[in-house]
Amino acid sequence: MTLYIDPPVWPGHGRMWSHLISDVSFAELHAFAARLGAPARAFDRDHYDVPSTSYGEAVRLGAVEASSKELVRMLVVAGLRRPKHERP
Repeated sequence: MTLYIDPPVWPGHGRMWSHLISDVSFAELHAFAARLGAPARAFDRDHYDVPSTSYGEAVRLGAVEASSKELVRMLVVAGLRRPKHERP
């Protein structure tokens, strides 16, 4: 089981955020997010938004650090990418 997380560089709601993904399945992603204590509302199409305050815990639980570009590439290769605006 491998989950991936990018650095918390995404601003929003007065915080900095990371993205947490699985390159295997959404079931694996949801199970890991539950262990991390991420609320269901943090799931956004193909990833979880994780606040910077939870970044260290995600890594401690086994998430592998990767760049944002690497996360997108992994999602595409795994067939799990769900873009916000799909092109026709």
